[in-house]
Formats: sequence, C-alpha cells, structure tokens
Amino acid sequence: MRIWAQDLRIGHGYDLHRLEPIGPDGQGRPLRIGGVAFEHDRGPVSHSDGDALLHAITDAVLGALALPDIGQMFPDHDPANEARDSAAFVREAMRLVRQRGFEIINLDATVVLERPKLGPRRDEIRRSVARILEIDPEQVNVKGKTHERVDAVGEGRAVEVHCVVLIRKLGPEG
Repeated sequence: MRIWAQDLRIGHGYDLHRLEPIGPDGQGRPLRIGGVAFEHDRGPVSHSDGDALLHAITDAVLGALALPDIGQMFPDHDPANEARDSAAFVREAMRLVRQRGFEIINLDATVVLERPKLGPRRDEIRRSVARILEIDPEQVNVKGKTHERVDAVGEGRAVEVHCVVLIRKLGPEG
C-alpha cells in the first residue's frame, strides 16, 4: 500500500502541572503518569486527575486532527471534569481519530520530572498508554528526563510533558 504525504499528520502535545503535597496537607492529587499510579509525596494540582502525560497525548492527537485543544474540549470549569480520569480524554480523542478515518502510526513522549524516576516503570507506562490508545505497545515510546535541578521542574515543583504523534488516513481497504 502506498502512503501519500497528505495522508500523514503530525500532532504535538504539551502539558505542565504544578506539584504540591498531596491532600490534606496540600492541593496535590495522587501522582499518575500515563495511567500508572506512583507513590510520591507530591502530586499535580489540577481539575481532573492531573495525568500530564495523558493530557499531552490528548493534545497531540487533537492537534493532528486540527481540532480544539484539551482545555477547549474538556474545560476545567465544567464540573463533569472534576477529578475525571484523564484516560477518558484520550479515549474521546481516539474516537474522533477513528471517526475521521485515521489511525495512529506512532507516539513519542518525554516526561520531565525530577522524581520519582520513571525508568524502572517505563515499560509499564508504555503498555498502559498503548492500552488506552488501543494500539500496540511497539507504537509507543516514553522517555523520562530530569531538569537537572533547574527551575520549578528541576526543583520538584512541577511535571512537564512533550508529545508527538503521527497519524495516517486509512485507505478504502481500512
């Protein structure tokens, strides 16, 4: 099968969440990265569950489709999104991918977080993301980086995620 350039689309996603002590001592929610729970004394301050990786993935997928971003589609002033599982945002974005006749070729994400270290759980995160996207884990790459103790991310006060996704239009044979 031949793939034409106009059948390919790239989307970029980005997210940043402030990290604070987990309640009742602070406003942080339990830390989740790519749908995987981490034991940590700090968590994201957010309206939803604050999974920065899933938020960046949602934006990347929506961007590849030239649709509004996550904040426009799932606004933080909507009570329905309070403490909502971020996997629901990704699933809705994927519903739109399929509805428009596309599929994901691959996804590459970088999570910038001083601690906890993601390396030991990288494959678990990849499998979780693949399961949510309903694609093969071989199509998902997740890298963990630190910010070398520079700025809020490096001081452990924030988590930052960059993500790109490549999608392609399915042909008539599907």
